[in-house]
Amino acid sequence: MSSEHFKGKYEVELKFRISSKALFLEVLKGLPHETMLEDNAERDWYFDTPDNELQAQNKSLCIRTMEPSGIKLWIVKGPEADRCEATNITDADNAKSMLHNLGYRVSLQAMKTRSIYFVDNFHITVDSLDGIGDFAEFAIMTDDESKLETYRVELLNLASQFGLTESDLEFKSYKQMFVAKSANPST
Repeated sequence: MSSEHFKGKYEVELKFRISSKALFLEVLKGLPHETMLEDNAERDWYFDTPDNELQAQNKSLCIRTMEPSGIKLWIVKGPEADRCEATNITDADNAKSMLHNLGYRVSLQAMKTRSIYFVDNFHITVDSLDGIGDFAEFAIMTDDESKLETYRVELLNLASQFGLTESDLEFKSYKQMFVAKSANPST
């Protein structure tokens, strides 16, 4: 298991809504894989300017804490769909305070349960979002922009081993799902 799985400025990620987390994990058990972490509680604080300048630029700024693993991340996504950079931080509270001091505000707080597995060069993230559903993200990070389409095909092939097809793809970000859920809590 290596942090090499999370290096690169581009992330090719395919997110699938899964109908049965238990069946998905049964298929995974039959494949050679490594487990990075299981059932971590993740809390995300999304930041933006008071006039939502980052959102207008299709950018996302997030501070994430993960327990019990103790991982803390600063994550920036966008403006391109595949653009994603993350770095480990040691003090999430201080990072949030610094962002507040710079004029950013928390635009959304979100929680999920996450497990991360490695299959070859790819990572598979299994997420449960309370009141929203279960998802599997098949992903790889790279600095080589020319490999993005090749990786997309390889990830689709890997997902097919779990019985997933392009019709199972979910195109909304978790942030979009949480925003929609908070706007309409009865759904």
